[in-house]
Parts: sequence; structure tokens; C-alpha cells
Amino acid sequence: MTDFQPLTTVEGLPLLGGSGRFRVLQHSERGLLLELAYPAGVASPEHFHDHDSFIYVLEGELTGTVDGKPARLGAGDTLVHPRGVRHTVSAVTDSRWLEFKAPPPEVGRVLR
Repeated sequence: MTDFQPLTTVEGLPLLGGSGRFRVLQHSERGLLLELAYPAGVASPEHFHDHDSFIYVLEGELTGTVDGKPARLGAGDTLVHPRGVRHTVSAVTDSRWLEFKAPPPEVGRVLR
């Protein structure tokens, strides 16, 4: 497990309203498990990935969109951002979640 690192961009786009943080919990050739945290008001711009992302909210409240459809998540809720589908994430309150990515992005390109 690594220490938290600052998160200022996602897919090369700057986060809106501030910065978040992330840490790698587990990594293999088949998947990557991250813990992410956004303070209230921080959001990712609309973006997509070359992998599926499975979200599990640990604490807080997130809103966003998946393929233009609104989503609202609280502690214990899950969501999938499928590969190639545009989505956003915004922290309504200080929030922390697990995100499993499969197949994993390159280690040096975790979220940047």
C-alpha cells in the first residue's frame, strides 16, 4: 500500500474546484485498486477511460453523470464507469471511495 498522492488531473484534464488525493492499494496485470478522496466541491471534468472503473463509496456523497445520465452515490453505493463512456464525478461532501480499474492503466499513468 502506498501513501496518498495529490491528484490534480484525470485523463490529462484538470480537476475542477481544487485537488483530490489517491493511493494504490493493490495492482496486478489484470486490475488496479485505488482509494480516492475529494474534498467537498472538487469535481472531475467529463472524461472517459480505456478501462472499466468500478466505484464503491466509503464515505461522503458524490454526484455525477454516466453517459449523460445523472448519478448520486452515498456510503455503500456502487457504480460502474464502463470503458469509453463519458462520465463526471463531483464531491457534494468530503468523500472517499474505492475504485477498481480493469484492465489496469499503465502504473505511471494511474489517473493522469
